[in-house]
Amino acid sequence: MLNRSPGFTGPRRPRWLGLTATALVAAAAGTAAADNVEVRLATLAPDGSSWMKVLGKGAAEIDIKTEGRVKIKYYAGGVQGDERDVVRKMNLGQLDGAAVTSVGLAMIDESIRVLELPRMFTTVQELDYVADKMWPYFVKKFEDKGYKLGDRGDVGWIYFLSKNEVKSIADLRAQKVWMWGDDGLVRAMYKVLKVSGVPLGVPEVEPALTTGRINACYGSPLAAVALQWNTKVKFITSMPMSFAIGATVLKKDVYSKVSADDVIKVQKITKGMQKVLRKQIRKDNESASKTMQRKGIKVTQTPPEMIAAFDAAAKQVWSDLTGKLFTKAELEMVIKHRDEFRAKNPIKP
Repeated sequence: MLNRSPGFTGPRRPRWLGLTATALVAAAAGTAAADNVEVRLATLAPDGSSWMKVLGKGAAEIDIKTEGRVKIKYYAGGVQGDERDVVRKMNLGQLDGAAVTSVGLAMIDESIRVLELPRMFTTVQELDYVADKMWPYFVKKFEDKGYKLGDRGDVGWIYFLSKNEVKSIADLRAQKVWMWGDDGLVRAMYKVLKVSGVPLGVPEVEPALTTGRINACYGSPLAAVALQWNTKVKFITSMPMSFAIGATVLKKDVYSKVSADDVIKVQKITKGMQKVLRKQIRKDNESASKTMQRKGIKVTQTPPEMIAAFDAAAKQVWSDLTGKLFTKAELEMVIKHRDEFRAKNPIKP
């Protein structure tokens, strides 16, 4: 049986963003390497979270296997700023890389958001199939822009979380809903839905929920718990808005600092780690979902009328953003691969 997205407990989720040190130097090997290389990566994932525990373990193994020649230093919890700040610091040479969501990835090449279109996928298996088919295409696009795109990671199914129950588009419009200021995809969706979003960076969401500047936001269960948004809301929709992904990116000039032998060692470690990471994150999302419900957050069953209205708005956004955020050919690739998967894996009634 395929794991469908519709219920809050259905989707399994990701890790923050597939943050695996994987890109860490997963790349073209340099020639002469420095005696010791410290690779500086930033992430919004909170220190002490399950994401950082996995990343920290991988960094420690890399340190041991390279005998200290390659060290990974993570700046967790948004201490280097929101993802726009992090990408800017990479371009200035102040950071070597980052584990970011697709919002951060889009600041390098925005077409990757075609993999996150609202209501495009109904199961996580569909997303995996399509993203795996298209990832080499995006690796090449990032390479051309001076970045090494690491393996794909997950953030998870994205739901609306709110202090007031949301059972219709009208209810949603009545909320003071957060909108990630740099997220053009969500901005386009809000525009079609006629929702007035409050633009804020991720680190500003929890304080804004506390003060009442906003009373609704969106995110995966794991992200909501890790960022403590779950302590400020009472409801979560059963309908996911989309499935969010992320990845680690590195500036290409990092590669020249690492020897060919060490690149091979790092790749071996991160390849195995990525598989473990994605599986663990999806389990953690399920666990976070149960934790939220156990602590009193009510899952609002999204009425069919709201789902239909949201689906219609989503398809309008697909059309509106074609030729702006991504090309028509890129959208067609996503739909083609998704339909291929559905033809091979029909859902049993």
